[in-house]
Amino acid sequence: MFLLKFVGKCAAAFAVTCMVGVPHSAFAQTDANQLSEAEKRSGWKLLFDGKSADAWRNYQKDTLGEGWKVVDGALVRADKGAGDIITKEKYDAFELLIDYKISPEGNSGLMFHVTEDNAKPWHSGPEIQIQDNADGHDPQKAGWLYQLYKPTPPRWAVDQTPVDASRPAGQWNQIYLRIAPQGCEVCLNGVRYYTFKIGNNDWNRRVSESKFAKFPEFGNAGQGHLCLQDHGDEVAFRNIKVRRINPDGSVPQPIDGKLDLKSELAFPNLKLDQWEAVDDDGKIRPLRILELTYPRDGSNRVFIASQYGQIWTFQNDPETVKSHLVLDMRREVADWKNSGGNEQGLLGLAMHPDFKNNQKFYVYYSDADNDRSVVSEFTMSKDNPNKADAATERIVMEIAQPYKNHNGGSIEFGPDGYLYIGLGDGGDRNDPKAAGQDLSKLLGSILRIDVDNPSGDKGYGIPGDNPFVKTPDAQPEIYAFGIRNPWRLAFDRQTGDLWMGDVGQELWEEVNVVTKGGNYGWSNREGTNSFGNRPPVAGVSDPIDPVWQYDHRIGRSITGGRVYRNARLPELNGKYLYADYVTGVVWALSFDPETKRATANEQVIPEGVQVLGFGEDQNGEIYFFTESPRGECIYRFAN
Repeated sequence: MFLLKFVGKCAAAFAVTCMVGVPHSAFAQTDANQLSEAEKRSGWKLLFDGKSADAWRNYQKDTLGEGWKVVDGALVRADKGAGDIITKEKYDAFELLIDYKISPEGNSGLMFHVTEDNAKPWHSGPEIQIQDNADGHDPQKAGWLYQLYKPTPPRWAVDQTPVDASRPAGQWNQIYLRIAPQGCEVCLNGVRYYTFKIGNNDWNRRVSESKFAKFPEFGNAGQGHLCLQDHGDEVAFRNIKVRRINPDGSVPQPIDGKLDLKSELAFPNLKLDQWEAVDDDGKIRPLRILELTYPRDGSNRVFIASQYGQIWTFQNDPETVKSHLVLDMRREVADWKNSGGNEQGLLGLAMHPDFKNNQKFYVYYSDADNDRSVVSEFTMSKDNPNKADAATERIVMEIAQPYKNHNGGSIEFGPDGYLYIGLGDGGDRNDPKAAGQDLSKLLGSILRIDVDNPSGDKGYGIPGDNPFVKTPDAQPEIYAFGIRNPWRLAFDRQTGDLWMGDVGQELWEEVNVVTKGGNYGWSNREGTNSFGNRPPVAGVSDPIDPVWQYDHRIGRSITGGRVYRNARLPELNGKYLYADYVTGVVWALSFDPETKRATANEQVIPEGVQVLGFGEDQNGEIYFFTESPRGECIYRFAN
């Protein structure tokens, strides 16, 4: 039978796996229908293990129809006598992830809150369409809530064209469904299609105008079974995962324990030279520090950079009071307070490894007058060791930016002495420039350049061992690619590992350990999950899974951190500290550098700390930054 062939042939190629720290190409077909370590910790359960369908039965019956088969790790509607099937358990507030693969011209559906006191499940349960959009016979496309809701771009999106994110018949697609009193959502292949709220005025109006108006129980049960529809066509399902949502909308944290640390001001007496909390118009301007780093010159100083465009230096002493304004670039740097500019500004600061002798440092900033990001070199003044000479600016690199968001901006010198630059995909949503998998574009990549040996008309050189130097049409600066918005980069001073937090779109935030030439999947994947429907790009490597990922019930915007290497807090030593900006949670991830696997995730601070970034001093102490109208931005962890 055709279905048995396409399930077996395609299952391995399109497996949506959730293991951590392993290249996607290493997964065999049997790795489908598994929970990642993060998913296990945060309450997800399997509704299908790839071997049996014990969690399912036919509608109004005790057994499963003979037309449903388990084939190559998929639950397949393979023959007549299948019938609509439902979960044995009922669900009220929940989330569901499910992969489907539809046959050409095929049609099926996913229903929720189904009760069994009606002739048909669709009399009570709203249905998300599952079909072949190219050759299907129904104008209601895959992912639509039948006769009720269809894809709607968010109001802030530049491109308001409705998106069809479905992949063709014979390929795996993924539906995400959330049903909860706080709000409901449907995503297809990681792209948010629509949100709704059962029972509100909009919902009631739409139902009253649909064919479901004649069924008084439609959508009103508040709980019920999940249902997979037998529409008479061949269809396969796998990776069926469900998570119950608590009455308050919360879900379990993906943690192994709580460290119960607190935050304290690292420099409580510090006064920032020439900083004012009120701008020229008399409005409060909160201070945002994005970077704290140090020069390797024995001076015991640290340097900090504000997103607004100022850089200061001061002694690395908790009792320090005095600081020095090193550089003021507010006129050159795009203001993050401007409309849509929240991710712009002075975004990166790195001191040259040989700063002691050459007195050079580097910044990454959004140009105030042009749609570009700039990497520039500055040299400290010959007359003042705490002040830069603004006239020494040398533009190292300019990168055109099509949008104001996803500019990346983190820069770090690696153990090899080269400068690494984190670039987002250019902005807006859904990677509109298709930059993530395109090696001919700089965007959506980590770059690696030699600032000491400019070559040709460039302000930098290309290291000869960069991975794509000899790849036709590829940008030779690229070190790794497939990245959405890296926030932020950091090297582990002990192992040399390059860590990156990559901000997700609708569903997943991820932590990656970046390897030379690595492909991190965007925008064909978000984390380990499918995204969009662009065909795979020929000639690129298989995606590498993140070492950790968490979903948007846990947090919504990762702030990548740093590995703690200091004896002051032994419970943190060797762990990667990272945070979520929206929920304000801070975690510590344990990682085995030999296996490249995360081994534990602990909660450092439970909530309420909106961390903008992390910094590191010469002693391996880690600091984190928040926004403050009082200038109290730099914190450290404490017992």
